[in-house]
Amino acid sequence: MAKLRVLGQCPACGGSMTVRRLQCDECSTAVEGSFALTRFDLLTPDQIAFLELFLRARGNIREVERAMGLSYPAVRARLDQVLRALSLDAEQDARHLEQLRVLDAVKRGELSVDKAAEELNRH
Repeated sequence: MAKLRVLGQCPACGGSMTVRRLQCDECSTAVEGSFALTRFDLLTPDQIAFLELFLRARGNIREVERAMGLSYPAVRARLDQVLRALSLDAEQDARHLEQLRVLDAVKRGELSVDKAAEELNRH
């Protein structure tokens, strides 16, 4: 029987999935519990294929361009998509940290809600 890929997100609501049972292919020993998935389980098959190619090319975007027949911006966009899916997007992280800084300033009474809204809209 063909094995199915683990789904990291629920196809109905988009929520996180949990693996409840693992079983050995050789002896059928099974372990049951609540097993966490890795961030890589959240990638689509296309994102996994891109990441594998990117790693085989040792991060050489020019090589990935040639292999995929895509332009530099298209390859870069796919890489950025994978980084976001893995929660490794530095720009996204910086925005999130700035948002937390502003919210903490409001909580401490150092910044009004109106000023906080201005700052958040600016970023």
